[in-house]
Amino acid sequence: MKASSLPDIEHARFNMIEQQIRPWDVHDARVLKAIATLPRETFVPAAYQALAFSDLEIPLVVHGEDTSQVMLAPKIEARLAQALELRADDCVLEVGAGSGYQAALLAFIARQVTSVEIDSRLTSFGQENIRAAAVSNVTIETGDGSEGWGNTEYDAILVSGSMPFVPDGLKYQLREGGRLVAVVGQSPIMTAMRITRITAASFETESLFETVIKPLVGPRASRFKF
Repeated sequence: MKASSLPDIEHARFNMIEQQIRPWDVHDARVLKAIATLPRETFVPAAYQALAFSDLEIPLVVHGEDTSQVMLAPKIEARLAQALELRADDCVLEVGAGSGYQAALLAFIARQVTSVEIDSRLTSFGQENIRAAAVSNVTIETGDGSEGWGNTEYDAILVSGSMPFVPDGLKYQLREGGRLVAVVGQSPIMTAMRITRITAASFETESLFETVIKPLVGPRASRFKF
């Protein structure tokens, strides 16, 4: 990627949007602008930069170490971001920072993003990428956010790995009117779900689309059973 000219990179980015993302029912102008603006290639491990705009998951190999995690395919990242229905003043929690790209995508639209990553190697990698992309409204912290993080309520929560079910600890960190998006189920059958907190004690759940992504990593996440 580094050897490519800027016009080549921008052409590849344009094709990614028009051939992969729009056809996958991503029409939110803010999400599309974020993807067109953010340098996705900056978040891709050096060994895989030639695949930065490809329709596939990219292994997160950090300083020669395989973390066993991936960057999601661009169309999945975009569809999940759209599903959150973000507003400009939203504060967002992301569980599973990975490369930091999804957090940067959300932060392009929202006011502030806190991203929690259980693998400290990916925390450092994501922080480096956020700085390189000059994104100022993302904080990446190390920890297990699979059942919630801290005591703050959020306008939106995104879980960037699949879960067998969404624990109450995450749902109750939504403000009233807040939206949580997660891919729920076990391979080969998973569904992206949006959970909206209607009142202090009631939630509305919508099935959005079917997909399969890697499970969320974490000691708590690994205990989840049907």
